[in-house]
Amino acid sequence: MGLTGLLPIIRQLTDFQEVFASHREGVREQLVSGIGASMKTAFLAAMFQEKPEHTLLITHSPLQAVRLVEDLESILGEGRIFLYPTEELLPHEQVRPNWDLVGKRLSALRAMMASEPAIIVAPGRAIVERVLSPQELKQYYLTFKIGQELDLDDLAGHLISSGYLRVDLVEGRGQFSVRGGIMDIFPPDKEYPLRLELFDTELDSLREFDPNSQRSRQNLREVEICPAWELPYPRELSSEKLQAIEESAKKVRGLDRDAKELLRERTEEHLEKLRSGSYFPGIALYAPAIVPLTDFLSYFQGRLVVLDEPNRIREGLLAFEYEFSEQYTSKLAKGLTLPLEREFFLSWEELFKSLKEFQLLYFSLLGKRMSGMRLGKTSVLGSRSQEQYHGKLEELARSIGEWQQDKYRILFVVGDIERARRLAEGLAEFELPLVVEPELLDPPPASVPVATVGSLEAGWELPTAKLVVLTENELFGRERKKRRVRIREKGIEIASFQDLQIGDYVVHVNHGIGQYRGVETLKIDGKHKDYLLIKYLGEDRLYVPVDQIGLLQKYVGVEEAAPKLNKLNGTDWNRAKSKVRDSVQKMAIDLLELYAQRESIRGHAFSPDTVWQKDFEEAFPYEETPDQLRAIEDIKKDMEKTRPMDRLLCGDVGYGKTEVALRGAFKSVMEGKQVAVLVPTTILAQQHYNTFRERFAGYPVKVAALSRFQTAREQKKVLRELRGGQVDIVIGTHRLLGKDVEFRDLGLMVIDEEQRFGVGQKEALKEMRSTVDVLTMTATPIPRTLHMAMVGVRDMSVIETPPEDRYPVRTYVMEFHPQVIREAIGRELGRGGQVFFVYNKVHAISSMAAYLQGLVPEARISIAHGQMPEGELEEVMMGFLEGEADILLCTTIIETGLDIPNVNTLIVHDADRFGLAQLYQLRGRVGRSSRIAYAYFTYQKDKALSEEAEKRLVAIREFTELGSGFKIAMRDLEIRGAGNILGPEQHGFISTIGFELYCKMLEEAVAQLRGQKVELEPEPVIELDLEAYIADDYVPDSKQKLSIYKRLAAMREASEVDELADELLDRYGEWPESVVNLLKVARIKALAKKIGIEGITSDQYHLVVRFHQEAKIDPGKLVELVQKRRYPVSLVAGSTPQLKVRKGRTPLTALLGQLENILGEIAGEKVKDE
Repeated sequence: MGLTGLLPIIRQLTDFQEVFASHREGVREQLVSGIGASMKTAFLAAMFQEKPEHTLLITHSPLQAVRLVEDLESILGEGRIFLYPTEELLPHEQVRPNWDLVGKRLSALRAMMASEPAIIVAPGRAIVERVLSPQELKQYYLTFKIGQELDLDDLAGHLISSGYLRVDLVEGRGQFSVRGGIMDIFPPDKEYPLRLELFDTELDSLREFDPNSQRSRQNLREVEICPAWELPYPRELSSEKLQAIEESAKKVRGLDRDAKELLRERTEEHLEKLRSGSYFPGIALYAPAIVPLTDFLSYFQGRLVVLDEPNRIREGLLAFEYEFSEQYTSKLAKGLTLPLEREFFLSWEELFKSLKEFQLLYFSLLGKRMSGMRLGKTSVLGSRSQEQYHGKLEELARSIGEWQQDKYRILFVVGDIERARRLAEGLAEFELPLVVEPELLDPPPASVPVATVGSLEAGWELPTAKLVVLTENELFGRERKKRRVRIREKGIEIASFQDLQIGDYVVHVNHGIGQYRGVETLKIDGKHKDYLLIKYLGEDRLYVPVDQIGLLQKYVGVEEAAPKLNKLNGTDWNRAKSKVRDSVQKMAIDLLELYAQRESIRGHAFSPDTVWQKDFEEAFPYEETPDQLRAIEDIKKDMEKTRPMDRLLCGDVGYGKTEVALRGAFKSVMEGKQVAVLVPTTILAQQHYNTFRERFAGYPVKVAALSRFQTAREQKKVLRELRGGQVDIVIGTHRLLGKDVEFRDLGLMVIDEEQRFGVGQKEALKEMRSTVDVLTMTATPIPRTLHMAMVGVRDMSVIETPPEDRYPVRTYVMEFHPQVIREAIGRELGRGGQVFFVYNKVHAISSMAAYLQGLVPEARISIAHGQMPEGELEEVMMGFLEGEADILLCTTIIETGLDIPNVNTLIVHDADRFGLAQLYQLRGRVGRSSRIAYAYFTYQKDKALSEEAEKRLVAIREFTELGSGFKIAMRDLEIRGAGNILGPEQHGFISTIGFELYCKMLEEAVAQLRGQKVELEPEPVIELDLEAYIADDYVPDSKQKLSIYKRLAAMREASEVDELADELLDRYGEWPESVVNLLKVARIKALAKKIGIEGITSDQYHLVVRFHQEAKIDPGKLVELVQKRRYPVSLVAGSTPQLKVRKGRTPLTALLGQLENILGEIAGEKVKDE
């Protein structure tokens, strides 16, 4: 993508040439007025093209900085434009770094130190932050080259001092791991992590790898990595530096007793961490004492600094100075910061004075001057913004005709080539030819309109150049937002054993529920082998060979309570399984009957998409996620069939389910069919009503609401218009199920959170849904195992891709401090936001409200909890949504369904009493906008937390989308979702045998009833006298080892084993002999499963292969194999035949190769050369 063809036109402008000549001659300050929106980026890009040099572009807000970067990248291409974003945190705030932001900032600093010219774009707030000096920062950069000598211990030490965290498995930025001679590193500024493999001490291989699969992607010859933190510090700090921190703390005067104690505790704790060389949230506060700081501008090697709207930059920084001063004074008085923090920021005066050392170019639309400017030249460009056409091509065609008469160059910049072609088709109806170019490499010709692909904020008209540029903003009144898809959408798949910890409960298919006690390597008959130790009731113990790991599943129940352990070899387990099997069978019959009924009913088959549908979909201001597109496709296919749709759409709040429903609703309305959207609460009805109205604005579609919030008169009017067909879409609560509600022609019903409706309401729904298309939505995620089990009996679409362009929630886990809470609430209210305060004790909630009112007297507080009458609760929630209160003091009722973008601070009281899934979902209620959100999980001061509570709180603080804590929370939520789909009567059965086994039984029952033969594959037992296991020195981490064993046990093809072998080689290096044997045995086992072999054992003279009674073999093949005499085999006939392979003097490892070939021939597979 590139719009470089625009630049020669701008460079020919007299004004441009004068500005550029003045810059070349060394004029210190110039002002260019009459330059707005994307015109300023085109002007700057033209200067950069004329003379490439380091250029700094300073703007007034973080959002504007992002827009300018996108514009510049669209014009000049990526690679030379760098964003230096603002951290938005103050140094004392104890929040983990946002690695994406750290990576961007370090990339920009590195670009400024490099010789290759680049444009750096930064908001003023970022420029006033002091940074580590360039000389110091350079020391922490490392370059790796193939053939280089490395010492992994020294390298690990350097990475730790650079802020990297050592882990067992690298999944996120800022981490590294070491396994033998292999090191994985994920620098914050790289898209993919790196894998270094040494041969002795020489770097033998350097490659990128995918953090999802852990597999290498591509080889590299050389790479440079940055530190993980922006302020790395030496591992050993001098006593003078540590003393400077103590002195700073002593300078704080006039504190009350609590604040003094808090300051002392914090300072002592942090000094201890600094002495040990640790990094921790809030470490930036001590930077002025421990590292040399400098101004950001000391990195800048260029001459040209551009100030975009300088008055706005100045106003923004003066406001920040005031806010910082207020916060600093307040925090200092409470013992939450040190005088060191004042040394972190430049004032506006200091910054402006430093900027005067460079050549300054001011861009101002209105030509506003500012005190302190010493202008050497002023230019007026005279660019004009363009009128909005809102998709009215007739008006656009008229304007094109006028521009053509005046010999203008006309350029349309749209989001993709398809839209450019559709614009060309639309203008062809007015006999206006349009040239479509994927890229604009040359100036567009005069009088012939050109459409190209790009992403500009807004268009402009430049009369002096006879140029007009129009973007989607002017053409259709919409801005296409770019979506940068992260490479790690879901993290590593949640494997049942990936997060298995010692002490977790497991289910053995044959022996029932036990407790996992770890992996033990036992030496039996002189050979090592790994076993999983499972403890059962009493003193019963079971050692499960790792090759039988497929018989084990992690126990996951519906409730958090611990399950009852079974007795080994007892009868209670088989009785429990039998009961569940009967229940599952009945449930499967009901599901299939329902499915068959739906198949036989005939409904309305909608027509394929119209041009209007495409236009409606293109007006969506975000890039759809792959999951959304799949769901939309599923729904449209269902609607175009004669069979009525009954589809379940799953995905968390904010994942884009509503947009999917909107597409279906539009399709229905376009054929004159009505749409009903049924929601469980009035507040959700109002939110959906607002969304639908906004999306359908500009279309001849009438949207109405029907709930208790409408007056009786309003309700009568809606009901009348529904009957008459004047209302196309109605959104309402269970009021929609009333007997007086009649539709003229209902085509689609959308049900949000069906599980929250009562039994009677569900019965009414059953009647309504028999002949119309139904889309049911739920915000609770659904486990994939359940999804697979219900294939063919319930149509499901799952949206798992999270929304983009949101800041991570800043998470604090801390003792409850009144001053911190007051500060947090004050900050949120100060920026016009609202607060959720979660307090889960209904009996004392009024007392807490009085306490909060005393803490923050200016705040308006509302109370909400589940014991309030429904009407009163809805009124409170609606009032809060409409901004009538600042704080919603509530129980966990906010856990699901609420989407209030203005709430960006969450405070949870007694967070140690909540489950991890609850904490995760509560935190998900904030951070739903482009603002930074804060979550405070508090516990009572001096309270001794249980080990479990402490683990949960640590997990929530260190949550990443890839961490195991996230996986646990997601799994807990999924099980809740499973309960919603299966119904409460199934909860007990899931608790009895565990969720995984329940799903397996359901899948088998459904398959049997559908006439599919359920073939239970025999699990071959292979007992051979050889070492076949994963030693600790090859894979040191027990969780990773367990995961490998689990994958091996599940493999059905020898080719899958080969793939895993390659992965092990890639991740852990050369296989030791015990792993080579393990892989050979796994290949043999995969073939044995396919053929139907019961077991393979070894006696003194033979390897003995025992076939299962129902083995899938051709006896003739066995006879032929023996007669060929290619292998030393003999056949022992009988009801279960045996094949014997003579050992002779052949080593056992070589015999395994022969055995693999023999089984391959029996299975009809290609035989390897020996």
